[in-house]
Amino acid sequence: MLPATFKLCCGISHEHLRQMTGMDQVDRLDSHWVPSSADLSYVKQGESTLHCAVGILQQQDGWQVEIFQESGILVQSKFLPSLGKVFRAEAVVDFPVDRLHSHLFEKVEEMNDWNHISQREVLQRIGKDTLVTHDIVQCPGNLIGQRDFVSVHHSKRRGSALFLVGTATCSDLMPPQKGSIRAETGLTCIVLKPLESDKKKTKFTWLLSTDLKGWIPKSVVSYATSQSQVDFINHLQQHLAISAAQA
Repeated sequence: MLPATFKLCCGISHEHLRQMTGMDQVDRLDSHWVPSSADLSYVKQGESTLHCAVGILQQQDGWQVEIFQESGILVQSKFLPSLGKVFRAEAVVDFPVDRLHSHLFEKVEEMNDWNHISQREVLQRIGKDTLVTHDIVQCPGNLIGQRDFVSVHHSKRRGSALFLVGTATCSDLMPPQKGSIRAETGLTCIVLKPLESDKKKTKFTWLLSTDLKGWIPKSVVSYATSQSQVDFINHLQQHLAISAAQA
């Protein structure tokens, strides 16, 4: 059974996909490879998630502060009927957009070397802009047991901004594992946008909504989710600083 957040729609024609997304998705895929209906379904999930994320990003009211650090990292949250509690992390990262995109999407498998929160394996690459991944996540403070996720991720440029979105999906390459709790990402969306005052820096915005499964107090979920966002941003900045120093 597919996650309740988004249903895959098999048998999508190329023309139908172009009409839904406003672009010729097939042209963006490898010209030497014909995608299957299942591949196109993953692409549709990514596009649908992007549409949902853009709508949430436009909502300015109702956000409550979860964490604010002197370094400038801010995490807020808001309850949405369709997703539950959504967290929004914001920070300014001292690196340009394209470099961040490379580390977060193109070199995603290298994330295991610097991200101490989760381990990621790419199960499938669909063209240049869509991935199916398996993540094993250890929540901060060991307040929540280890979880694993299977998700589809999609990258899209809109003007000067880059969007990296994801949502829970299913894959025959990674069915639920015995002894592991399969959680679900309702929505994740990282937006990378050049800072207006300094194009070499990036305004980093991250929406995140997950269903960790099991009975867990809401206060614990809120702490673990918001803290994981802060930790991830800190790990990312440390990694980029080390990479720059070694270049």
